[in-house]
Amino acid sequence: MPLVTTKEMFEKSMKEHFAIGAFNINNMEFIQSITDAAEEAKSPVILQVSSSAIKYARINYLIKMVEAAVETTTIPIALHLDHGPDFETCKMCIDAGFTSVMIDGSKYDFEENVALTKKVVDYAHSKGVVVEAELGKLAGVEDDVNVSEDDARYTDSEQAYEFVQRTGCDSLAIAIGTSHGAYKFKGDAKLRFDILEKIKEKLPNTPIVLHGASSVIPSLVDMCNNNGGNIPGAKGCPDEMLKQAGETGVSKINVDTDLRLAMTAQIRKVFSEEPSVFDPRKYLGAAKEEIKATVAHKIKNVFCSANKA
Repeated sequence: MPLVTTKEMFEKSMKEHFAIGAFNINNMEFIQSITDAAEEAKSPVILQVSSSAIKYARINYLIKMVEAAVETTTIPIALHLDHGPDFETCKMCIDAGFTSVMIDGSKYDFEENVALTKKVVDYAHSKGVVVEAELGKLAGVEDDVNVSEDDARYTDSEQAYEFVQRTGCDSLAIAIGTSHGAYKFKGDAKLRFDILEKIKEKLPNTPIVLHGASSVIPSLVDMCNNNGGNIPGAKGCPDEMLKQAGETGVSKINVDTDLRLAMTAQIRKVFSEEPSVFDPRKYLGAAKEEIKATVAHKIKNVFCSANKA
């Protein structure tokens, strides 16, 4: 089936209280692993591309690989721009065939964020594309996103309501305690579900998005470290918290770090156990299987989107 927008999948998620995984892609291995896992689970899925991924893989290559995946699957797939930094990047992706874009104006003050988001919404809607925006700031480092803990701030429910009314954005990424990258919490993990509840009360029909929501799976961190890696103290959002988020109002949960860990862990393991290997298919094949297993776990046990296609 052709690429779809997130509109119908989000409507279903809000009605049936589950989340949809939005998985970042950088190359063929990521795309195949994610779509194979989603197809087997009969789950809708969002493939998302950051501006850094576009610089790395080139937009035409990414789109053609996603088109190949669409031709061989029966599930709803949306192609989404993650953390679009400006209007020009969003426009480029819309014109290239993306079905959804995110404009991240969270680094600006409220009025500037509103104006930029509205500009993107007006153009995207004229082309039949949906828009995700962000209000509040997540701490952490990932690709072009770099926010210190001192600059992070939670999303205010009153502002969220005004923001959606004035911009017309189709979904809203909020800050309730998640963080980008592999080092999300210094102490115990904590998400502000009270803030999520207030925002959903104000915006019952607006899909809510959670960024910085990788679990930073301990077994993958251990696999990396046991095979020459150096990722000390990495900590993410526990699966049970993410499951609760999907059950209580979050429609889209982003996953990037866990996929990077899955790929790197298996490649390091192959290199460590079989140092004579130099065929990329050998170590990338192992990486694909680890990514696929990671995505399958998220879909079935965390987001609960299996059989929701």
